[in-house]
Formats: sequence, structure tokens, C-alpha cells
Amino acid sequence: MALVPLLTDDQADAKARAVFDDIRTARGTDYINNIWRALANDPAQLQATWGEVKRVMAPGALDALTKELVYMAVSAANNCSYCLHTHAAGARAKGMSEAMFGELMQVVYLASQTNRIAIGLQVEVDERYAQPPAPPSA
Repeated sequence: MALVPLLTDDQADAKARAVFDDIRTARGTDYINNIWRALANDPAQLQATWGEVKRVMAPGALDALTKELVYMAVSAANNCSYCLHTHAAGARAKGMSEAMFGELMQVVYLASQTNRIAIGLQVEVDERYAQPPAPPSA
């Protein structure tokens, strides 16, 4: 159960309703996810978060499926069931297979294990990895 009301369109103020309309237009759907309805309790936060989602998840150097897979991996590591479920649906819509999901969860598991070992042992970063890569020559 959410700690804040999930505002309907009628309950949301004009600023939140404008974000809802933008979500509908951008996604080509009438459905507004619960996260947005919860954030509508703070319209400025709703607007800022939706703006970041549009910016970060927009086409770029990473393809849309890769972005969804990364989002899922971080959500699994952070134990965010809501984000894991919603982005799994998004990843499936963008072509994620069950085999891909299984491998992704194996990578999350492995990274979590080795991260904990490296943290616990306080392993210093190798010199060769500590420096940023040289820019490509022209």
C-alpha cells in the first residue's frame, strides 16, 4: 500500500494533469502508472522526475532495450519490486526474452557477490583501471 494517495486525474492539480497528458502522449496510451499518480502529490517532483525519465530514457548511445535492462538490474540490486516489474514489462515489449532475463539476473547476482567481496576486503583499484581512458586519436 502506498504511503500517499494515488491521485486520479480529477484529484490532481493542473500542473500534475499536464504531466499526465504528456505521459499519455509520449507513451501512446491512456494508462498512467501508479508511480506517477503517487508523485502527483508533489507536482514539482512529478514534473522533474518525468523530465529526467524522458531525457535519460530517450534514444542515445544505448538502445532502448539496454536501458531497460540496466534499469532492471539496478532495481533488482536496490530491491525495488515496483521498478523491477514495470521495467521488466518495458524490456519484454522491447524484445527481452526469458533467456535474457535469466542471464541478466545471473549478472546481478554475480555483481552483488563480487561487489560485497571487494568492499569487504577493501581491494584497491588497479592502477590501469584508475585512470580515465585516453581520448581516441583523430
